[in-house]
Amino acid sequence: MAMKDDIAEVLFTEQRLAEIVKEMGERISRDYTGKNLVMISVLKGSLIFMADLMRAVTIPCSIDFLSVSSYGSGTTTTGEVRILKDLDTSLEGKDVLVVEDILDSGVTLSFLLKNLSARHPNSIRLCTLLDKPERRRVDIRPDYVGAQVPDRFIVGYGLDYAEKYRNLPYIGVLKPEVYAG
Repeated sequence: MAMKDDIAEVLFTEQRLAEIVKEMGERISRDYTGKNLVMISVLKGSLIFMADLMRAVTIPCSIDFLSVSSYGSGTTTTGEVRILKDLDTSLEGKDVLVVEDILDSGVTLSFLLKNLSARHPNSIRLCTLLDKPERRRVDIRPDYVGAQVPDRFIVGYGLDYAEKYRNLPYIGVLKPEVYAG
């Protein structure tokens, strides 16, 4: 069975995602002109977004990657955040932009922003492709948002369910029967 058969509806086409990323890249380029920008991708979900976004940024920047766990293999956060892969570079004196695929409960990103702030960057901001404010459990507001999404289970363009569907070129709503126990 093809992955597309598990999708109830497409929320963002490949073309629409490209437009969103281009607009975000232009804004980030303007805001960070003359700064020491380091873009930090939160693996694995933001990998595809990060790759496209860094190509849309027209100013010099560096990149690094973090891997954290707060979901396990389920569909809701456990609330306990662990860093599985830390950064390779120092953040001291740099302007940090954390790049995330989706801001959901905010638990993981709140932990990460506190952790990264303690590393003495010049500034730290949050960029998320998707924002799901209905699910927020902590007070966190992104500086850059591609789009708000409804409280539905979405996959594609890096977002997964049980490590599948990340490679879909669009973002769609997963049919409930796929993930319902």
